Amino acid sequence: MATATLTAGTPPASDAIPMRRIFAFLAMVFGMFMAILDIQIVSASLAEIQAGLSASADEIAWVQTAYLIAEVIMIPLSGYLSRALSTRVFFSIAAAGFTISSVLCAMSSSINEMILWRAVQGFIGGGMIPGVFAAAFTIFPASKRPIVSPLIGLVATLAPTIGPTVGGYLSHAFSWHWLFLVNVIPGIGVTIAAWTLIDFDKPQPGLLKRFDWLGLASMAAFLGSLEYVLEEGTRLDWFQSHEIVFFTALMLVGAVLFFWRALTREDPLVDLYAFTNRNFAFGSLFSFTMGIGLYGLTYLYPVFLGRIRGYDALMIGETMFVTGLCMFLTAPVAGKLSQKLDPRVMMMIGFAGFAAGTYLASFITKDWDFHELLLPQILRGVSLMLCMVPINNLALGTLPPAQLKNASGLYNLTRNLGGAVGLAVINTLLNTRTDLHITRLHEAVAVGSQVAEERLAQMMQLFAGYGANAEAMALAKISQLAHREALVMAFGDVFLGLTWIFAGLVVLAVFMRKPPKAAPAEAGH
Repeated sequence: MATATLTAGTPPASDAIPMRRIFAFLAMVFGMFMAILDIQIVSASLAEIQAGLSASADEIAWVQTAYLIAEVIMIPLSGYLSRALSTRVFFSIAAAGFTISSVLCAMSSSINEMILWRAVQGFIGGGMIPGVFAAAFTIFPASKRPIVSPLIGLVATLAPTIGPTVGGYLSHAFSWHWLFLVNVIPGIGVTIAAWTLIDFDKPQPGLLKRFDWLGLASMAAFLGSLEYVLEEGTRLDWFQSHEIVFFTALMLVGAVLFFWRALTREDPLVDLYAFTNRNFAFGSLFSFTMGIGLYGLTYLYPVFLGRIRGYDALMIGETMFVTGLCMFLTAPVAGKLSQKLDPRVMMMIGFAGFAAGTYLASFITKDWDFHELLLPQILRGVSLMLCMVPINNLALGTLPPAQLKNASGLYNLTRNLGGAVGLAVINTLLNTRTDLHITRLHEAVAVGSQVAEERLAQMMQLFAGYGANAEAMALAKISQLAHREALVMAFGDVFLGLTWIFAGLVVLAVFMRKPPKAAPAEAGH
């Protein structure tokens, strides 16, 4: 009876949250939304930025890479800085810095300026992400998690999903400058709200005096080089490139130094001992894999629609809108289910749905468009929310408050690294499987094959008006068709690979411990 009363009626006095803190938390959530959205907001509009800044194809990729590398360094560092400065001061600085660097990105007149300010934007903006997770599990009692956890889960997954859609619309309707200027008014609002409303904790200035500069340098070398290798490896043909070899060596040296400092110092920048909590360790593994699914599929679908279907940025955004809509509609349902279902069961349902969606997509053909992609996208959107809510609760819900700020940085880092690893593996698989399928298709249509000869004759009739060039044009067309079919088959292989990963996570979910129930709910029993 008490449980029903708690859910439907007025919460007990111990569970009451001051409105000031609720508004402060909502401002933080909006700041996190902007920071995560800006990872992907430029992805559909890189061609417009490239033209506007007269950049080369190699240079323009750094508009996204610079942001990701800088953000990955800040996310684990944010826990230490937040404890040293207080959440209020650190979050306000992050929001203000993000807003100013957004303006500077929009005002960039050369590609080098843009890359610099994107790195600053990513580094400062990255500080807003983990603070929200820490605040959610610090200021809200366990009985409020069915409301709070879906909200931060929705923002963390919806922002990168709709990033290409929002970016495509802004650059199509206005200009690429608005990809950054759109942050200005919300950024000012978040900065003011954070400074005036946040009152969760007190600063520990002593931490700044003991700041581990060698630890910071080693972490930057380790995580920055790792992100660079994963982002650029496919384009530079991995270890055939001197750059990749150099940054891999730097990554290994940085990793050794970083782990040595983290495990031997009294006040390390990043406290790795949170991983001794089994739920946090498994939750971080699931978060890593969610990053593969979240960022990997946000990348795969637009690439397919652009390269195979010939869609522009706006058409891709309209096609992919389904996933975001399903996530938005599923968030409150996931919150309710988290009160009734064992979170491990809920995760298993989510991962099974994810696996089902990617399995259906593995049958992809060149003719697939909105209608054929509808069910896989629905399954993806619904499953993301069904997974994200219990993973957040299981990973962070069993940690002591003192570990939360640091642990939320590590937890968010695993999702971003999962995305980076996922994109690197997906790109490599697409290239290698496309080459394999092209070889097989060339063997199948080799000279002497009756089907190939008939197809060539049909093609030559189409180009008959071009005289002596007809056969060469027909062969070129057949080669083009073979390449397209090989790429589509490679997409199917990648989707099948993702299916196996998510099916494996269904089994792994069994090994997590069920967290204790909220105290007020227990009182009712």
